[in-house]
Amino acid sequence: MTTGIVVANAYYIHPVIALVAEGFGVTAAMIGLVPALNQLALAVGIFLFLPLGDRMGNARLARIFVALQLVCVLGMAVAGEFYLFVAASTLLGLVTIAPYLIPTYVSKRVDPKELGKAQALLTVGIIVGILFARLGGGILGEYFGWRAVFYAAAAAMLTIAAVLPVVMPKRSGGPPPQGSLSYAGLLASTFPIARSHPVVLMSGTIQGLNFGVFLALWLGIGLHLPDIGYGVDMVGYLAGFSIINLATTPFLGAWADRVGALRARALLSAGQLAGVLLLFLADESFWVLCIPIVIFNLVGPVIDVSGRMTFLALEPDIRTRLMTVYIILMFIGGGLGSWLGTAAYDWVGWTGTCLLTLVLSLAIVTLSFVAWRRTPAHAAP
Repeated sequence: MTTGIVVANAYYIHPVIALVAEGFGVTAAMIGLVPALNQLALAVGIFLFLPLGDRMGNARLARIFVALQLVCVLGMAVAGEFYLFVAASTLLGLVTIAPYLIPTYVSKRVDPKELGKAQALLTVGIIVGILFARLGGGILGEYFGWRAVFYAAAAAMLTIAAVLPVVMPKRSGGPPPQGSLSYAGLLASTFPIARSHPVVLMSGTIQGLNFGVFLALWLGIGLHLPDIGYGVDMVGYLAGFSIINLATTPFLGAWADRVGALRARALLSAGQLAGVLLLFLADESFWVLCIPIVIFNLVGPVIDVSGRMTFLALEPDIRTRLMTVYIILMFIGGGLGSWLGTAAYDWVGWTGTCLLTLVLSLAIVTLSFVAWRRTPAHAAP
């Protein structure tokens, strides 16, 4: 649940994006700057701050950055001008590293044979947070306005700041193994670590494309449903389908442990491509749209889980920096997907959203099968 609340801040904009654009009097392409800059700033923040987890400890670092998130969410709630709202959202992205400290924290405390299951349980928490952001945000936005959404987000973050020391205690014992490295040395060490572990580069690229599909689709939905006569609360109700992940993601994570991360990711990416093709049939129908959304909810999160599995079983002392590389690539993809998603919709409407997600999904399938087939069976995670 902690992971879900701290990650939810990036998703409150999705159901209310049309309301925010209307409130500030900006176009669909302009409002796309909000999630795009948020995601790109997150990539920068991950690079600058996440490696400190290998030096300071993940628990201590998470407490600091949860407090900074709280300040930024409040800034979004009170912003009187569009540029101030964009600035607060961008700063929020820069300091949102807590959700990506937690998987590494957990990976050091579970049996490697159950890594997929553990990461899947964390993903369930993220799904709950996204569901809370989209469903709750859509309902609050429809009946109380978009600012109420961000005030509620600030209240949730205040609660997390209070309970985090309990759910994520500091590691006992001596300092982390990399405590002797300077900050500059810690950042610089990330590059040779990434070069010597190409699996994280491939997994990060695939997840970047996967995240781009996810954001482009939901931002397109947030703009499309109001255009065909639905309220923004319907975006939230559509997001409610993600509740099925509470049951399916742990099961599929355990399945990935059994069949191997690379094979699982390849098969899941093919399933997601089938869902993308169904989007073309959902132009004017909310109910037809429900079918591909269910498919995305089933397979999308486990593509991420299987990607993390490919490197989180490696040396404990470098896992936070490996996660840094993975998340940077993920949010570069997310930032591009956010901007391209709103721009594509602004250009040719729902067809643009469908075409963009199709191109990205084809790339995911291709890279996933290449990674699976090129890795020797004895070396596959």
